[in-house]
Amino acid sequence: MATEHIDVRYVAGLARLELSEEETSVFQRQLDAILGHVESLSALDVAGIEPTSYPAPVYDVMREDVPGASLPREAVLRNAPDQAQDQIRVPKVIADA
Repeated sequence: MATEHIDVRYVAGLARLELSEEETSVFQRQLDAILGHVESLSALDVAGIEPTSYPAPVYDVMREDVPGASLPREAVLRNAPDQAQDQIRVPKVIADA
């Protein structure tokens, strides 16, 4: 299978990017190298290998939810950057209409 060729100028045009001749040349070489690596990966025999999301096992690192094991309110409020009326104040995130 021949390596696919992706035209950097065409992709830059789609993204509305203006690239100089030097940038186009550098990015074209980099993109061709990436596609070459992908082609070499496609030659690997992966029959019998189960697909995974992570290369190493990921375990749940959360503690068990034990009633009454939460931090006291004072400890949480002591670390809050801003507080009022025993509550944590946060910046407004909704713009006025």
